[in-house]
Amino acid sequence: MKKPIYFVFLLTLILACSNNDNTISGPDIDGDNIIDSEDNCADIANNNQNDADFDGIGDVCDEDDDNDMVLDGNDNCPLISNPDQLDTDNDGFGDMCDEDDDGDGVLDTDDNCPFTANPDQEDCNNNGIGDACENLTSTFIPCVDGYAGIYPCNNFDLLGHLRLGVMNASSGNDIWGWTDPASSREFALVGLNNGTAFVEITDTENLVYLGKLPSAAGSSAWRDVKVYDHYAFIGSEAGSHGMQVFDLQKLLSVTNPPVTFSSDSRYTGFGNSHNIVINEATGFAYAVGTNRGDQYNGGVHFIDIQNPLIPTAAGGYGASGYTHDAQVVLYSGPDPDYSGNEIFIGANEDAVVVVDVSDKQNPSLISTLQYGNLGYTHQGWFTEDQRYFILGDELDEINFGFNSRTLVFDLMDLDNPVLHTIYLGPTSAIDHNGYVKGNDFYLANYTAGVRVLDIAFLSSGTISEKGYFDTYPCGNSAAFNGVWSVYPYFESGKIILNDINSGFFVIEASN
Repeated sequence: MKKPIYFVFLLTLILACSNNDNTISGPDIDGDNIIDSEDNCADIANNNQNDADFDGIGDVCDEDDDNDMVLDGNDNCPLISNPDQLDTDNDGFGDMCDEDDDGDGVLDTDDNCPFTANPDQEDCNNNGIGDACENLTSTFIPCVDGYAGIYPCNNFDLLGHLRLGVMNASSGNDIWGWTDPASSREFALVGLNNGTAFVEITDTENLVYLGKLPSAAGSSAWRDVKVYDHYAFIGSEAGSHGMQVFDLQKLLSVTNPPVTFSSDSRYTGFGNSHNIVINEATGFAYAVGTNRGDQYNGGVHFIDIQNPLIPTAAGGYGASGYTHDAQVVLYSGPDPDYSGNEIFIGANEDAVVVVDVSDKQNPSLISTLQYGNLGYTHQGWFTEDQRYFILGDELDEINFGFNSRTLVFDLMDLDNPVLHTIYLGPTSAIDHNGYVKGNDFYLANYTAGVRVLDIAFLSSGTISEKGYFDTYPCGNSAAFNGVWSVYPYFESGKIILNDINSGFFVIEASN
């Protein structure tokens, strides 16, 4: 009986072995059925034997697959050698691995400016280089024969330029400036879709992007910044943004730019706003263009900022409806009835309103003025003697086919303002934000750049253009591209512009 049992056992063992396809003849430490002498990663199971860089070391064992001396765990392009780890668009993918380095949706192979975002691929001079890559340095470029580089100009030179990509943004908007009184160092406060950038312009041959204060509530195409003392006050159309307060003195000690800043205070008495207006003479901020359903109908919120880090609600005005933009002055103009009063003059979409806001708890409407061919009452500014108010309507060029139209109102009598004169510019571009300095009116004219108008003879109704700098060289059509705003108030004579499409510029009048 023993022989048959032994025979059956032996036969079973032979059959079992003959049916095992993974039989190996040699040591197999990692148990992946590949003998160690033939295994490119003998300590870690890797049945597929992948070896992306063909160095004889299996990928699961190779800590530096591309042999660039950067371990895979730290390598932003682990399968292609890139020891410099360049990542131009800061998206976590090294340039060697990134098929769209600037993240603009155009593959590098088809991109005429592969390291600076330019989804529109504009190339106004058809030289194969996208406009977004032209003039990337801050080198002085004089206005010669009507051009500074690719930019049309007249009587204004280019001192410096920073593209949006440098500031990690996709669009620009408002702009303001600040000069440190102790050192005379000059700074630009640059509104962007995702925050506020700070650029030192003291040495225009070496513009320094110091960093950014991120938006308090997400991205928005609309952001506005103004200054009181050494603090910036920032609002945005982004919901629940409120008003950020930032101590500008922090810019004086930045040693390793760019840095990410944080606000020093934040006022949340309103959510979104279109503009922040400040009367530095009284220490009050006025948030306009807030939610149309709020307690002031989107009109104006009064905010006491005399203690800048503790902004305090001080009332508001909404009887005239939504206010898009405004100026507030301590009145010293020709109407003796309001001498010394605090006067608010607002662009309210379909009218200009003049309001006495001296008593914050009891503001009173002085007058309302309208005009013909009204499109959208947008923004305006007093002449320095407060006699005239220069207004821009943002939609009249589109709605009625005008060339850029600027309206001037005579406010000799605040109770009875009258239309004084109208100026039509040389292009069909839409006028946007304008500011007065002395006898000059600096007008951000969207696709036509900044236009500088001589208003020395305004009393006789005479306005003439004395120069321009056009940051949008692809044409002057009535479109919402180009220069959003301009700040002309540096004592040095530098003028800063913010272009929706191409970023930050510094210009000055030609010698």
